[in-house]
Amino acid sequence: MYLLSGKTTDRLIKEAHELALVPNDRELDVLLSSGEQVSISKLSILLNELGYNTVSLTGWQAGIYTNNTNQNAVIKSIDTSRIIKELSNRKIVIVAGFQGFNDKLDITTLGRGGSDTTAVAVAAALKAKHCYIFSDVDGVYTTDPNKHPDAKKIESLSYVEMIDIADEGARVLHNRCIEIGEKFNIPIITKSTFNNKSGSVINDKIEDNVVKSIVKNDDILLVNLKYSLYTVKLFNQVYESLIDKDILPIQLFNRSGNSFDVSFLIKASDINKFQKLLENELKEFDTSFKNISRIAIVGYGITSDSTVLKKILGIVKEFNVNIYSIDITNTKIIITFDEKIDNKLLELLHNKIFERLT
Repeated sequence: MYLLSGKTTDRLIKEAHELALVPNDRELDVLLSSGEQVSISKLSILLNELGYNTVSLTGWQAGIYTNNTNQNAVIKSIDTSRIIKELSNRKIVIVAGFQGFNDKLDITTLGRGGSDTTAVAVAAALKAKHCYIFSDVDGVYTTDPNKHPDAKKIESLSYVEMIDIADEGARVLHNRCIEIGEKFNIPIITKSTFNNKSGSVINDKIEDNVVKSIVKNDDILLVNLKYSLYTVKLFNQVYESLIDKDILPIQLFNRSGNSFDVSFLIKASDINKFQKLLENELKEFDTSFKNISRIAIVGYGITSDSTVLKKILGIVKEFNVNIYSIDITNTKIIITFDEKIDNKLLELLHNKIFERLT
């Protein structure tokens, strides 16, 4: 079985936003799902022409049932009967990734990178021993190889570490596909479509307490809302308004004891939704927002070695940039800056940290 991600998604999103600032969620899912259907049908036509017996299946034909959330649907179950029937007939099954259907029989999509989630979910439903994810890179790297040519490929890492890497903005794998892999204990192997080099294996094995990867995320906005009076009711109103519009705020807190001075982080890709929310529901607030950067240093048990944190903070201090916040968990150190920073800091951190570990 093969699963494809559509290459036309960005173009379709752009075209939709040319028609509406915030397109209708249901109709946007109908539009975005079409790219995958074009891909699977073309591949099936080509393989059949080459003499291979293939069949393409859309999300609903493959039995991928989701909840009713548009653009970020969650797979609830998969009826594999059609897939198994086609496989028993010795056919190559090409399933459209990134999509499913809900109880209204509407098309839903799983969010950016959702084809990874489709692949691992189908693998779990078929009780596969492992799942291969092929893309334009041959594995998971210590940092983005497009930003830093000295990035090193990681041979293996745990589900927990990979989830942290994905959550912090690395676009190697969709975070929900890793959660499914962990839940059903399916090793995920990432490889390149264009070569036969060994990839990276994501499984339940936890190795030494070392840094595995450094991720820089520039897809973040720092938002500030001000109002003359602070009340708990007003604070809750803002939070609920954001959640209702599928805008997930991070680190939301009030910075003043006397007035409403709330700051939080959102994805830069949610800017159109946020601006529409400001126009319709949050007009009374004095609002400002700016692009910032966030760097996460990921590795299981990373905080057990205080010298790593000292080295990181020393490097950041030398670079003379302002830190907005520092968050520390058992598996990562997250530094959020109050400005957009140059990739040179990422390169410096990578060189110093991995120089120490090698």
